[in-house]
Amino acid sequence: MKILVTGGMGFIGSAVVRLAVLRGHEVINLDAMTYAACEANVAQAATSNLYSFEQADIRDRARLDEVFATHRPDAVMHLAAESHVDRSIDGPDDFVQTNITGTFNMLEAARAYWQGAGRPNGFRFHHISTDEVFGSLGETGKFTEDTPYDPRSPYSASKAASDHLVRAWGETYGLPVVLTNCSNNYGPYHFPEKLIPVVILNALAGRPIPVYGQGENVRDWLYVEDHADALLLVLEKGTLGRSYNIGGENEAQNIEIVQKICTLLDEMSPSGAPHARLITYVTDRPGHDLRYAIDPSRICNELGWRPSVTLDEGLRRTVRWYLDNAAWWKPLQARGGVGQRLGTRA
Repeated sequence: MKILVTGGMGFIGSAVVRLAVLRGHEVINLDAMTYAACEANVAQAATSNLYSFEQADIRDRARLDEVFATHRPDAVMHLAAESHVDRSIDGPDDFVQTNITGTFNMLEAARAYWQGAGRPNGFRFHHISTDEVFGSLGETGKFTEDTPYDPRSPYSASKAASDHLVRAWGETYGLPVVLTNCSNNYGPYHFPEKLIPVVILNALAGRPIPVYGQGENVRDWLYVEDHADALLLVLEKGTLGRSYNIGGENEAQNIEIVQKICTLLDEMSPSGAPHARLITYVTDRPGHDLRYAIDPSRICNELGWRPSVTLDEGLRRTVRWYLDNAAWWKPLQARGGVGQRLGTRA
């Protein structure tokens, strides 16, 4: 297929780009190149004649029309989004404009292109979202595709709105859409403002490792390359109009993740051991959801997908990657907001 990937210079988007090119798909990577984008994320894919890049902002409808007209994709994988909850607390406007208005523009550009092309049967618009739209769980239970939406942050509210727009365009205009909602991703090329890279890089630098509250918040951790595999599967075989929850089946408290990383660093970079001495509890994030957990039964039963990477294996791979790729992450630490405590303005 010829796939238009939005946000392909970001963390999850670049994993999709790399895997899609590896599997022989033609990829058009559309990215606005904001603070979290990095060309090195797709350096290997960019050497292929299957890869092309378009710098464009999904808030610019006219530019999107140009990209569709030029490349005439068979499918869209829409990943472009503002995604850092702490940044959404301090500056919700970017999240509303990009995640809601940008998704509206993508849907309208895709609809115009699809209708103009005679509504080809094989066309797909795959919208990639988050489990955070479902709100917060208690100690038991898991999110299913039928869980009512209950977003608690500007980020999750903006993603919930985008999900609703995609479903509405499918129902009202017949646009062939599929949706996915994923749990927390981690792995190589993770921008150094999220929990796992923050822990690794602070520990390596001998700086305090910040843990919100008591670190009791629970997340389901999904290795990013497993996620990319699932996303391509849904694009190719998912039922139109249907949504699929994608989880790693790896629940853990934040403090457990921090402690596991410290133990791995004690082994792999012993000069700073014991790294757990750097753990520092800080004031919790406003509205911090207690627990997320995904029930991936639908994608497992209907499409035959399961995560292949365990949490312990994935964390080991991730720590090793950061140790071996300082040339990637060091320049990113100078970008705005990285290394600073955000999300306290509430």
